[in-house]
Amino acid sequence: MKQNQDDKVSEGLREKSEEETFPIKYSITSYGADYPVDGLVKRIKNGSIFIPPFQRGFVWDLKKASRFIESLLLGLPVPGIFLSKDEETQKLLVIDGQQRLLTLQYFYDGIFHKTGREFALKDIESDYEGTTYKSLPEEDRRRLDDSIIHATIVKQDEPSEDNSSVFHIFERLNTGGALLHPQEIRTAMYQGEFNDLIEQLNENSSWRGLYGPVSSRMRDRELILRFLALYFRGDKYTKPMKEFLNKYMASNRHLQRQSADQIRKVFFGSVETISKHIGSTAFRTKATLIAAVYDATMVGIARRLAWGSIHDFEELQKRYADLLKDQRFMAATTTHTSDENNVANRIALATDAFADVK
Repeated sequence: MKQNQDDKVSEGLREKSEEETFPIKYSITSYGADYPVDGLVKRIKNGSIFIPPFQRGFVWDLKKASRFIESLLLGLPVPGIFLSKDEETQKLLVIDGQQRLLTLQYFYDGIFHKTGREFALKDIESDYEGTTYKSLPEEDRRRLDDSIIHATIVKQDEPSEDNSSVFHIFERLNTGGALLHPQEIRTAMYQGEFNDLIEQLNENSSWRGLYGPVSSRMRDRELILRFLALYFRGDKYTKPMKEFLNKYMASNRHLQRQSADQIRKVFFGSVETISKHIGSTAFRTKATLIAAVYDATMVGIARRLAWGSIHDFEELQKRYADLLKDQRFMAATTTHTSDENNVANRIALATDAFADVK
């Protein structure tokens, strides 16, 4: 599927106001572990150390990567890495240190993947200039293999129902490139059947017509998650929205709350109805997709469809147009949009608007 690299549509996706966030106190266990370099490379290759899939390319150039390898060969200290242990899979998720770990993997593979060429050390000040892993003298290769990189491994103890602290550590510590969008972090943290299903739903043609080109930052996937969370668990909503979505994705990670069939039915029914009978301008003010209008409209129509098919499409269009003009709805979708009362009010208004459409 073609991606829009500029992500112009999804960059317009925004709340009308900043979410209020509240400090949560966490109980976190962290401990140190020293890994030999060859052990790290082995773990990366067998997947026991997991580098998130949202990495938007290897950003180090050959000179920077070469200097990192040279530092290890010379016995110089290098920065440590941060990992998070997934208690379900026992895998270690890389929070910070992706560039260093990928550099090691590429050097051992012998290919600098950014260019596809041989990984020979370049622009360094030692005798290792031009050296590959295979061409290293045995003594130097052993020194590199046995070099130690320190890892800090974190695990959340409390609250026990989710691992949202790791989410925030990810936001603060990840320094590998551009700031990460929340859904990119969720995709790494909550791998499982639900995440795979969201990826599949994102390919639906009706949804693509409503949203636009695929978001390179996963904003479209977050909107799908947002609808499902508010439809199935909206009565439990508390702000901020980010935390609510984290908890829902964690709680349904393996589709233990709602099945794939339930989710497909409610999502496909809603987007297909809106796409056909409201059109591609749905949820939008000019070119900007408004998340608060989206979530209320989607939930309202999904609730109506739960009672049967809609046949009076002219009335559906009229109700939608009237909803957008409703001063109460406008208030709930333009200011403090993550506030509990505003979320509840706009969803209730949308539900009432579509409830008796035949």
